Amino acid sequence: MTRIELYTKAWCPYCHAAKKLLERRGLAYDEIDLTDDPVREREMIDRARRKSVPQVFVDDVHVGGFDDLAALDREGGLDRAIEAGGAPLSEQARALH
Repeated sequence: MTRIELYTKAWCPYCHAAKKLLERRGLAYDEIDLTDDPVREREMIDRARRKSVPQVFVDDVHVGGFDDLAALDREGGLDRAIEAGGAPLSEQARALH
């Protein structure tokens, strides 16, 4: 089973858009709300090497933010990653960065 982690903040419109995209696709995700949690925010920065939200991980592979997630979805990479348990995602995610 593929695990999707989504770092968010309550006020962030791109976070809401990322959640809607995943929900529209019927994909379950673990939301990590950083709104009042500096420890988890530091965790996200260490993992993603980025400070902005949202930050999306699929099976521990960093996808990026909302624009990266949407591009991956448009290109069919999200489907392929889910079907393969995240395996082909790392090459596609690297290409987006």
